[in-house]
Amino acid sequence: MLLDLKIALASLSAHKLRAVLAMLGVFLGALSFNGVQHVAEAMYKNAEAEAAKLGPNLFAAMAGQVRFNKASGSARFSGFVRNFTIPDAEALAGGVAGVLGFAPYFSGTMPIRSGSTTVTTQILATWPKYVDIRSFRPELGRFISQQDVDAKEKVVVLGRKIAERLFGRPESAVGREVHIFRARFMVIGVMEAKGRDLTGADQDEQTFMPLSTYMRRAANQNWINGVYLQLAEDADLDKVKAASAAILRQRHHLDGKKDDFSLLTAADSMQLRREALDLVQTLGAITSTISFAVGGMGILSIMVLMVQARRMEIGIRRAVGGSRRDIIRQFLLEAGLMAGTGGAFGAAASVGLVQAVCALAGFPYVFDPVLTLGTLGGSVLLGLAAGAYPARQAARIEILDVLSA
Repeated sequence: MLLDLKIALASLSAHKLRAVLAMLGVFLGALSFNGVQHVAEAMYKNAEAEAAKLGPNLFAAMAGQVRFNKASGSARFSGFVRNFTIPDAEALAGGVAGVLGFAPYFSGTMPIRSGSTTVTTQILATWPKYVDIRSFRPELGRFISQQDVDAKEKVVVLGRKIAERLFGRPESAVGREVHIFRARFMVIGVMEAKGRDLTGADQDEQTFMPLSTYMRRAANQNWINGVYLQLAEDADLDKVKAASAAILRQRHHLDGKKDDFSLLTAADSMQLRREALDLVQTLGAITSTISFAVGGMGILSIMVLMVQARRMEIGIRRAVGGSRRDIIRQFLLEAGLMAGTGGAFGAAASVGLVQAVCALAGFPYVFDPVLTLGTLGGSVLLGLAAGAYPARQAARIEILDVLSA
């Protein structure tokens, strides 16, 4: 075996260009397969973290219909209506079993100004319970209080990015004034950094104010976008959805009509995101399989050429006592070495690629040694399979045919 290894290494060293070309396809296959699977796993973990950002046991009822893009897992709202009210939210909180707390809300995009600086923000008008339901708390100052809601106070809490854009440093924001709807609002807090949730909303770009202030002093409206409800850990989601749908359909007089609302849980969003990521993994596996197939064909082609070019070497080895089994083992070893080396370099390169992608996209870094070793083992097996035919052809070469040529 040691002799076969020395001969194989010497042969590959003597035919460097051919060996490199044979390795290239396997290298690309291992790079794409290992890289895509690791990135997909990182995206899974990121999606799980985003689901946690929605809040513990979150359940949301929203006006209009929510449509999810399965290719990206992002949400789009359509069929918006203006008949979702605070009494609807209160009816859900009081009529659905397992509700621990609720916070109605309105959300809309509008400009906010401080001095000569104006930025666009997502206004989110809500109740104090929002911070507990969404697990989202102020880092500086405080959140809106029940007293602020009752008195319709003109106060706001800024998302971290909004505070940075308006005041440079979030620490400088608390106690300052901003202008919304041409009215002055006092900044009473800055929220912690949170990032995007599963609906695609950047929670650091939001500005919070009392719901009563928005509905009566800003927009003079009696409708909201929806309500967030916090459920008990043992709540049956199917029963919660059924009860919520029944309540809203009755209150909105929807007999014989389609729902004009959407009911969403963190688990629903997570499942849709997983479906999108499953598609990414499948497409990556298909692409990697094609690359591996090209790599296998490259090894097969080059090994066939090497057999023809080394007929004299094979004949001499047979003449000095080498058996057909020795010849087969030698060429299989060469094919396995080429494929294994290409796979090893591809797997190693994918580790750096995954690190770069995770750093740029903000995903948690994932390294699966079993997956990496599996990629390497699959590369070696591919090389052995591709080298089987050339090895048999080499073993069939007769000593007399070589010596008489």
